[in-house]
Amino acid sequence: MDLSYGEEAEALRREVRAFVEEHRTQAPLGAIGLGGRPDERVRRWQALLIERGYAARNVPREYGGFGAPPDPLARIVIDEEFARAGISRGIGGQGPDMLVPTLLEHGTEEQRRRYVGPTLRGEMVWCQGYSEPEAGSDLANVRTSAVLEGDDFVVTGHKIWTTSAHFSDMMFCLVRTEPERPRHAGLSYLLIPMASAGISVQPLMTMTGKAEFNQVFFDGVRVPRASIVGERGEGWRIANATLVHERNMLGSAAQIDALFQALLRLARTETRDDRPLIEDPLVRDRLMRLQAEVLAARWHASRLLSTRLRGEPVGIAGLVVKLTGCELAHQISSTALELLGEVGALYERSPHERAGGLWVFQQMFSLGLIIGGGTAQIQKNIIGERGLGLPREARGDV
Repeated sequence: MDLSYGEEAEALRREVRAFVEEHRTQAPLGAIGLGGRPDERVRRWQALLIERGYAARNVPREYGGFGAPPDPLARIVIDEEFARAGISRGIGGQGPDMLVPTLLEHGTEEQRRRYVGPTLRGEMVWCQGYSEPEAGSDLANVRTSAVLEGDDFVVTGHKIWTTSAHFSDMMFCLVRTEPERPRHAGLSYLLIPMASAGISVQPLMTMTGKAEFNQVFFDGVRVPRASIVGERGEGWRIANATLVHERNMLGSAAQIDALFQALLRLARTETRDDRPLIEDPLVRDRLMRLQAEVLAARWHASRLLSTRLRGEPVGIAGLVVKLTGCELAHQISSTALELLGEVGALYERSPHERAGGLWVFQQMFSLGLIIGGGTAQIQKNIIGERGLGLPREARGDV
């Protein structure tokens, strides 16, 4: 089997590597997205990446992207080089990675032109309104209602675990517009401005010591009828299209590779008995085992890209991404803490902390992602039922 990329891809690699070396000092430090709105430095970096085709590469130019045709090898090469250099891939998250592809697939022309460009540039920040106290893993049980009154939907209800809602401009939200219809057929997908009258946001503190998640309450919030994506009653189909992008984002092979490269840098720079940790045979064995799984994730992502470009269904191969990716990210972070020992648990400006407390935060946050976005148990049910054709779990309310 020939796994070489070919000369065209290697020429792109040289181009990206030269770009990284020339511009690395302009890259923002740390993760982008959870800590707050993108600042001016982040937006400048994002604009540069889009201009060069290293972000929003396949988004059409008329919507604010670079406009290149889909090319799985190009994406892989770019991801590999940014991971190798350990610098930011630009703005990601719920807006660019989840909503933008959903609007490109299902949105109106006006919605694409209004929302895609500002979202890619970091000028418009989004949150996701799916989970509710009685509708988390059972998403079809959404109760937040949207009643049409004239030219507006009037939204009333309660969302929870809403990442970044406390600083977002907009929410893409799953609501019930046809209560008389079966559960899956009565839902619609709305785009809601977070500054609307009647919205209140309550942050939720997590074990990371941060409040990335929130509760959001809607009390008679008026949303223009034109804010619906697709038609009334199509929300389940469109929401699941977004969920595919979410699972790909949470289990991203590129993010896992970047995290593993950071672990390698840690093993090379941290010492024990005046020797780099990576010289310890037991440490090298542990890293080798993780690297095998990272490489498997990378090649699996390549397989999925190729399958999609051929217009073929990815089937069960696409269903395993979120489950395996989130669990692997947690293994990498846990390994970093084991290598660091007691200093790995330090954060909040301790004089002996490492990487600003990144690894202890990442280890706790990655554990949360095994639960968030559909728990590991739910993912296994999906794989078994939709992928392997096993009997569905019996329900009493269908």
